[in-house]
Parts: sequence; structure tokens; C-alpha cells
Amino acid sequence: MNAGHGTRRKVGKQQHFNTRATSDPETLMEIQSLFTKARAYVKPSKKEWCIPNPNVSLRHPAEQHCRLQALKVSLNAVKNQLSDKDVQVWHQHTNFTNRAGKVIAAVRSAANAEVCTQAWCKFYEIMGTFNLLPEEALQTGELNTVHLCEAPGAFITALNHFIKTRESTRYCDWSWAANTLNPYHEANGGSTTIADDRLIANTLPWWFFGSDNTGNIMIQSHLLELQAFVSNMRRVDMVTADGSFDCQENPDEQEALVASLHYCEVTAALLLLSPGGSFVLKMFTLYEHSSICLLYLLNCCFHSVNIFKPATSKAGNSEVYVVCLNYDSKDAVRPLLSKLIRNYGPHMANREALFPSALVPESFLKQHEEVCVYFHTLQVKTITENLQLFKGMSTEQRQQLDHIRDCVANEYLQRFQVSFLPRRRWISRKAVSPVCCSMSAGRPLGQKKQTGSFNERRELQTLNWRERIERGSHASWILRHCTEAGGTGCVLEGLLKDCLVDSWYVIIGPALPELRNSPFCDGGLLNHLNEALMDTVVDWRCVAPCVSCYVVYSASILSDVACIFKHNSDGIKKKKRQCLVFGSRSVWGSCENQVKDLVLTFSEEPPFPKTDCIKLHDGEPLYQQQLLGCLVFSLQTLDSGDALLLPVLSALTRVTAAVVLCLHVCFHSVTFRCPPPSGVVGALLVCVGFCPEAAVRILPFLTSIQNSMSQLLREENDMAKNQSSGCDRQVLQFVPMEELLTGGLTEFLWTMNSEIIQQKLHLLMQS
Repeated sequence: MNAGHGTRRKVGKQQHFNTRATSDPETLMEIQSLFTKARAYVKPSKKEWCIPNPNVSLRHPAEQHCRLQALKVSLNAVKNQLSDKDVQVWHQHTNFTNRAGKVIAAVRSAANAEVCTQAWCKFYEIMGTFNLLPEEALQTGELNTVHLCEAPGAFITALNHFIKTRESTRYCDWSWAANTLNPYHEANGGSTTIADDRLIANTLPWWFFGSDNTGNIMIQSHLLELQAFVSNMRRVDMVTADGSFDCQENPDEQEALVASLHYCEVTAALLLLSPGGSFVLKMFTLYEHSSICLLYLLNCCFHSVNIFKPATSKAGNSEVYVVCLNYDSKDAVRPLLSKLIRNYGPHMANREALFPSALVPESFLKQHEEVCVYFHTLQVKTITENLQLFKGMSTEQRQQLDHIRDCVANEYLQRFQVSFLPRRRWISRKAVSPVCCSMSAGRPLGQKKQTGSFNERRELQTLNWRERIERGSHASWILRHCTEAGGTGCVLEGLLKDCLVDSWYVIIGPALPELRNSPFCDGGLLNHLNEALMDTVVDWRCVAPCVSCYVVYSASILSDVACIFKHNSDGIKKKKRQCLVFGSRSVWGSCENQVKDLVLTFSEEPPFPKTDCIKLHDGEPLYQQQLLGCLVFSLQTLDSGDALLLPVLSALTRVTAAVVLCLHVCFHSVTFRCPPPSGVVGALLVCVGFCPEAAVRILPFLTSIQNSMSQLLREENDMAKNQSSGCDRQVLQFVPMEELLTGGLTEFLWTMNSEIIQQKLHLLMQS
């Protein structure tokens, strides 16, 4: 074993500080040690580390290694001391004790870094410490990289920054491709999907989401599709894999929970990489047999394997990076790789062990144990220190910590030669819409925002959904009675003229099982609603309205429509305008005589989804097909300047959001009222000032989409009649996400969906 094998530079005595740290050897040593937390495996000279016969792989049960399991028990005992700590208070404390806590701010200030997150700083540090870029790529000036589980894209932007600010790589011809769980796919959610789409929204063609549009790299077909996706690359020089799951509700078993993901990431890297290529894999503790086998395999496939803990990775967590340099070739690993691909999937680690213990050499196990002991010692030391400081810090301790943090930030900038990069050289040169930025920064897409201590969160899981809402941050808003119609003042004004209809395309994939997240609403609210629906049998058509909430009257809506007409007429006498209403004449007809400038015509509104589809919200294929039918009928029927009143259940899916965008294209004013007069849930879209010329642009495409939806529904019905099993499919998207995330549309949808979900939860809490 050694502590720097494969590193770019050995740490010497010289320093870059202009602070009093230069005269303090102890502080100097502490700062140096932060940047040298690395251990490298050293292969025996007799080549005894070699890939076992594939015939024995995945055939034997996994075995526990006593000494490593003792480390696991020891570490968990220390971590369990945090179980009663409020997570936000504890994070605030550890953010202050984190020696590298000022690095991100320093990089943002000095370097103008794109998507500058902790992940950016970690990967830039890895690149500055190891020779990740193969010699062939540097010599030819052509670099190709693939990034797995990459959202939000900080590894990519860090690599771009590194390449464009170094003399040796400044003019390198770099191509990249990335994969992640699709943040826009409604069935993705829970603890796995990253909401931050700052880079993704502007670089979608470079992102691989697979044939089912989920982006799940643990699906076997996606692995082979990814290989085809990057087939235009002459060679693949580097693969990174930064994936993980949210294991905070079961932190003791983090390593086991992510083991299958790590198997899939390694298999993908071995399949994609060219000889001489590099691989960077995020892992955690390395105590289980699955980790031993995986690291042994990597040592057999690469000339150099290093376990590295960046200074910018919080010292109290278990995160480490496996840095693999100089890939041998696929030829040596091909027989085993074929078997790994056949067994590829989300339960890969739950099957038999990759290799039996007898085939993992003792010389490797000895080095691996040394690695585990080294990082175990570092982590336990940090947690113990944080616990001690949590009880109280003296003024002198605070000042010393703050001084060290300044020194570390300064050392980081100089050690890794962090330079300024103009925005024009970013990957995403186009500025992301401020609305999109605010939405992506604020929406958790199903990820739970943690509060309280671990023990309190565990107790929360024993409560029913009502009690969880009452204890949650949305409680007061959900419980309050509405005093006015939702949507007043939220308007999409003016025709949306700059949409590129010729570039619209259809994405068809497996039918949504349920709607777990949406880029168009608050993920915490949607989680609350889904939890409530899981425990409640509800038919929204039969739910009684809340007697204390404001009632939206049809007369007031028609009066608002007439006022908009009058405002837009500029005093010129106009003919009566048609207002197409999707709803019951009994609800609206009595008001017709009260609004003299309107002629109401009626059509049937889309019906509510079946009760067993309640958790699909507006994602049920039949509902979407009928809603799109209403849109097409309206655009074919209305005359210039006319109005439309269209009720919607919600606009959580990309399809329904696209319907709203189409209305924005064709009407001068689009607003909403919540709830609609004809029902107790949902919203009424109020569209005024129809423009036939705009409708002509999109009608052929919408008619084609409607036909596709009808065909898919017929196929589903035929399968049901024949009792044949098949993969039900539905239209998932027909307007590019780039257009759904621009302008004020996202904010409009966010507001409307929040009102609808609040209304539903309010009614369920009242019932």
C-alpha cells in the first residue's frame, strides 16, 4: 500500500498561503492532510490478481468478513450518537466545522464556475490530483467522456472548466454524453431523482434517458441503448459515476442499499471504456462482500486503483471516490462482462456473490482492510470531534476554525490552479430562464426535505397521513379556508409567438403507474397528496365542498371574461363574442342573459379518471386523450377574439402542461379559477382573445397526437379483450421540455397546481 500512487503531484513543503498559517506548523500539517486522504492498491509483481473464471461468478452466496464487519459495527455505533440531533441544527454545526466549508464560495467568486456545487469542487479536486485524461486523448486533441447518474451536471461543468482553463487541453475537441434519472418523468421520484435541472434544461440532446424515458441506468436494455447512444464517439476516454440513493432513513445499511447501483455503474464503465481510459466511481463504506468483489474486479481491469476522499467531501460522511486509471481493454474482461450484462439489473447485488471468497487473494484482502481501517479512523475522528464541539466552542476555537477554513479555500484555489472562465465558454451559454432557475432550485421532485432528528423522523413514519401533515411545514396553508378564488392575478398575457412548432416531437413510453413527481409543482405537497390517497378511498365527483371556503360563481367568471373583452376593444363597437364552455349548461346557462356581450356554446368536459387511477391525477391516458380532443375541437371551432372555458384536473404531467402551452400560443390571455364552478376540485382555464392564425400553426401536429393517443388506447383495449399481457404505452410528451420551462409558463403551472393540491388536501382533511 501507499498513499499517493497514480497522483499527479506529490505534496511538498512549499505553501501558497499569505496568512499566518505559514508560521504555524500544526495548522500547516492539518491543511496538507486534507488534500492527501488517498490510498492506492499495489498489485503484487507475480500477477496473482486476475479476473476469476466467469463460470464461478454469481454462483456462490456472499460471505461476511469479520474484521470489516467489526469496523461497520464500530462506525454505526459512533454515527448512532447523532440520532437525537436535529438534522438542520447539526448540518449548520458541521458546515462550520468543515475545514473546506468556504471553498465553494471562493470558487464561485474567483472562477465564475458553472453549476458550482460541492460536486463541482470534488471533481475538480479529483482532476487536479490524478491524471484522469488519457495520454492518447491529450496527444490527439480529442476527448470523449460519459457521465452516469450525473444530475445536476456538476462533473460535466467542472470538466469543461478544467479543459478550457488549462494550456494543455484548452483547444481539445471534447464530446460528452450523460445519463441520469429523468427529472421530468412523472414516475420517477422518491429518494432517487435530482430536481436541479439548470444544465439539463439547456443541454437535453446530450442526455440519455433510454427507450422508456425514465433514465434508469439499472435497466438492462438501457445499458445496450447507452452503448448505441455514444457509438459516434471514436473512443470513450473517461466514465464517471456519481450515483446514490437517499439512505438517510436507514443509514446503517447505506453500502448494501446502493450495491446494485454500483454493480450497474461498473458494468457500464467496463462496457463503454476504451483501452487507457479512466473511471471515477463514488462509493461509501467498503465493508461488504459486494464492495470487496467490485474493487477486486476493478484492480484486475485497471493499472491503478485509488480510494480518494476529497478535501471538499465532508469529512464526517462515508463518501469516497474510487479513481481507476489506464483501463486494460475489454478483451480481458469480455467473458465476465457478458455474464454481468445477462444478470444486469436493480437486484444484481441481492443475488449470489460476484466472486466466492476463496478466489479473492489474501494479498488483496489485506490491502483492502488497510484502506477500510484508514478511512474508518478518519470518519470516526471527525464525528467524535464534531460531537465534542457541538457541546460548546470557545471563541478561540471558533477563530482558529474560521482561519483554517480561509486557508483551505486559498490553498484549494492555488493548488488546483482554479482560473476564471467567461460565461461565453460555459457549456450552457444561454441563460436559463429565471423562472426555471427558481423552480428547479425550489422543487424537491419527491425528495423529502429533512427536519428534526433521526429519531423524530422515525417516529413520524408511525403516524398517519393527517398527523404528518399537521406536523409538517405546509400545515397552516393546507388547513386554512380559502377566502377568494385561486388564480386571481395569475395570467399568461399575450400570444406565445416564439415556440418552434416544427421542432416538436412525440415521446411514447410505458404507461405511468402513478404520478410521483412533477416539474410543475412543489414535490412536498404532491407527496402529501399521494400519501393521503394511498390511505383514502375517494371519488372526487362525490366529495362535498368545504362550507367555510370561498365559492367560485359562474357569473363572476363570465363577468371577468366580458371585462377583458371590453378592455381589449379600446372603445370600438364589436360584435358579440362566442365563449365555448366545456361543462354543464345547468351550471352556466342561467348566467347567459346577465352578460350581454357573450354568446355561450356548450360542450362536454373531460370526465374524471376512474377511481383506481386516482393517483395518476391528470396522467390517465384516456383523460389526456379527451382533454387534447377538447383543445383540438376548440381550435377548430372558435373565431377570432373568442373565449374558452376549459376545466382541468391539474397540469402535473408534461402532456397537460403542453395543453396549457398550446392555449398560451392561441389566446391573448390565459388565467385560471380554482375550484371550477362545475366541481369541487381542479381548476378552470379561462382563455380570452383567440387567434386563428396561431392555431393554424399547431393544429396539424395536435391532430396527429390525438390520433396517436386514440391508437394506443385501442391497442390497450384489444389486449384487455384478448387477456394478453403486454406493455401498455402512452404519450409522455409532445412539446420539448425546453419550451415548457421557458417564459412564465412554469410559474403559472406551479401556482395553479399548488392551488389544486392545497384544495384537495384541504377537503380530505375536512372529511
